[in-house]
Amino acid sequence: MSTATVSAQGLLPEVVSFLSKPLHKAFINGEWVEAGNGETFDVVDPGSGDKIATVTSLQKCDVDKAVDAAVAAFEGSGWAKMPVNERSAMLHRIADAIEDRKAIFSQIESLDCGKIYSQAEEDVQNFIDTFRYFADLAQTVNYRNVIAVKHHEAWVARHPWGACGFIIPWNFPFLLAGWGLGPALAAGNTCVLKPAEDTPLSALYLCHMIQELDLLPAGVLNVVTGYGETAGAAVANNPKFRRMSFTGSPEVGRLVAEACGRNLVPIKCELGGKGAAVVFDDVDISETAQKLVNAITFHTGQVCCDATRWLIHRNIYDKFVSECVERMKLVQIGYQMDPGSQMGPVVNTKQRERVLGYLEKGVADGAELVLEGGAKKVAGRNGYYVKPALLAGSLSNVAAREEIFGPVAFLAPFASEEEGIRLANDTDYGLGNSVWSRDLARCARVAEAFESGNGWINAHNVVVHGVPYAGVGKSGMGGGVVSPETLNDYLRPISVVRPL
Repeated sequence: MSTATVSAQGLLPEVVSFLSKPLHKAFINGEWVEAGNGETFDVVDPGSGDKIATVTSLQKCDVDKAVDAAVAAFEGSGWAKMPVNERSAMLHRIADAIEDRKAIFSQIESLDCGKIYSQAEEDVQNFIDTFRYFADLAQTVNYRNVIAVKHHEAWVARHPWGACGFIIPWNFPFLLAGWGLGPALAAGNTCVLKPAEDTPLSALYLCHMIQELDLLPAGVLNVVTGYGETAGAAVANNPKFRRMSFTGSPEVGRLVAEACGRNLVPIKCELGGKGAAVVFDDVDISETAQKLVNAITFHTGQVCCDATRWLIHRNIYDKFVSECVERMKLVQIGYQMDPGSQMGPVVNTKQRERVLGYLEKGVADGAELVLEGGAKKVAGRNGYYVKPALLAGSLSNVAAREEIFGPVAFLAPFASEEEGIRLANDTDYGLGNSVWSRDLARCARVAEAFESGNGWINAHNVVVHGVPYAGVGKSGMGGGVVSPETLNDYLRPISVVRPL
């Protein structure tokens, strides 16, 4: 995409300047680095189909240098041994600097991953809030806990682990970078971040800002760009890491976990989901239908914890489904940075074909096509647009069992509280389910009965700083995020004992 085209889209001059770089390099040990073999890849705007950047494509030898830089920075930069209040102050300065540049980050994020601009703003604010949360939390931790035991003096001391690796997906690239980097840096670790090849730009702009303002010692944060099978695999297989975090599909999560297992590197996996919304017959139908429509169309359904199975009480099933259909038809699909757009594109051609393919497979497997969905044309844009869709039928259907990662919900009725719980739990996933009812005692019972990491009441996709968020089964393992438990994950305990 030319600078003239970018400017015509109303982007800020700083964004135009950033995108106009002939090559976006990786950030290793405080320097901008090209791949040793010169390979690159193009980044495309999902809303227009136009190229917006060329990025260096690192190979294993390049990634290994980034890990070595993180290890050296942990041992020699002073970051790990810095007083916690000083380290926290640096994280607050990063958060403040991002807040000053919030519109820049938001435009880059919106353009890069096809996210509606207002949603990109929320993601940038979440990164800011995450850094501030862990910067403050780190100052409240007792890094030396005395243990009362007979005939011994004993205590547990906590230290940062060392170099930590992060592999993040394309659906929430900046928000998820914050979820990983925030607690790891607050605890005193150093980091190597591998963003998805579809969406590396906000992480690279973060490095530009940190370098410009001299906010971190060299090597404390390294960003490696490239394809999953090369750069991502090199991160997963490097034995010098002391902690690893992966967010993405269960299929790739298994590969990363296998690699970490061989190296005995502890790993945290936040994987996919097939969340259920259990809707009882005492709800406000219009209000609840709108909230679920908002949930499934948020970021075009590319949300792992989304409600993709709608279990509706038999007494209101027909009326509720009719209400949802009418509301989904009103969703304005358009370019992600146009003010009137309510739902943007999916991230790439492959993802669009995945969504459309699951509609075909679902119908072939016996599902009723309640709302057709399909490809969508947006005037003047050659992006990757799809329409929201609703399927209904047996929950054994392939579209009800497998993660689609698009604006598609599968509907089924239930007759009792027990049946609603059973159907919600009848899945290999276990990330986030919700229950909808005016009866809060019933809501509490149902939410606690979910076999998932998260149970939400009269809302969905509720992730709050301070509350553990994690998954079970195919949805993840190894601990949660955005909570005190997360910070503890990045602190290595050692028990010290002296006989008296």
